Amino acid sequence: MSLRSPQARNGKAFEYALLLEFKEKLERLVNVEVIKNSSLEIARSCYDSFNEEEQGLYRISSSFAINFLMDLEPRLCFEKNDKDILQLEILSDAHGKSGDVRDVIAIRLLQEWEIGISAKNNHDAVKYSRLSKVADFGKTWLGIDCSEEYFADIAPVFDSLKKLRKESNATATWSDHADKESVYVDILEAFSKELNRLSASDGVAEKLVKYLVGRKDYYKVIKTRNNIEIKAFKLSGTLNREAGKRKSKLFVPVLQMPTRIVETRLENSSRSKMRNTVIVELDNDWVFSMRIHSASSRIEASLKFDVSLLKAPSSLFSVNLSTNKKLA
Repeated sequence: MSLRSPQARNGKAFEYALLLEFKEKLERLVNVEVIKNSSLEIARSCYDSFNEEEQGLYRISSSFAINFLMDLEPRLCFEKNDKDILQLEILSDAHGKSGDVRDVIAIRLLQEWEIGISAKNNHDAVKYSRLSKVADFGKTWLGIDCSEEYFADIAPVFDSLKKLRKESNATATWSDHADKESVYVDILEAFSKELNRLSASDGVAEKLVKYLVGRKDYYKVIKTRNNIEIKAFKLSGTLNREAGKRKSKLFVPVLQMPTRIVETRLENSSRSKMRNTVIVELDNDWVFSMRIHSASSRIEASLKFDVSLLKAPSSLFSVNLSTNKKLA
């Protein structure tokens, strides 16, 4: 996503505000070091592009979130000695390609401990992924190669898109494509068929969830106009750990992972009313909506998935914090 888009700029500004609040609140209590990298500078520049009042609104929402996380994570304020430094870092977007969806992390190398935050500004999307003629989603998502049959099924569709783009000198738009829905349906049917084939392998259901939701434990912090929602994706048990005799003020349970894919089905998108969405239902109450779309007004030889978590186990820790302020 281009940082020129308002959504990307807002998201990066929120990441920087969270890091600032982490630093300001914790450096009064423990030794804190901010890791300097290009991701920090990008987030800082996005934050600095807002005026003082707008920055203040980001800081208010971040303050509520960090205060709550300090109650959940005793190790943030617990250091063994002067060498036990709490490091704060903003991760690059490239980490998301390997399944690490965290944006801001807090690390204690001496304790071999870390927690992360996935920062969301006015949305709760799970994952963005692309399909193309050569993209092997099975290998990338699940560690299992897609079949030759799958690539044979999708090749004619993507070849036709590539031809339209070439013949128009990259000016052809989707609004000119009379059969847009049939493109989506053909690709989704091939995708669903292949996902069902891959599901016969051991551990695919759990691998799918970890790719879509995140392979490392984290807190998702979602900022809306006057509310902060915090969800704890504790998949492997690294969140909410005690520190010496200090315990969390609230208990965060480990989420039960799925063992099988129950069903995949095509549905109309709630946005476009077009048949461009696959619902993937797994056992243990995991359900995902995967909406495919062009991501551009111009025709390209690839399509993008927007993935949303429709349902999760009842053990998913979630809390809403009202800020009583109108947030940007």
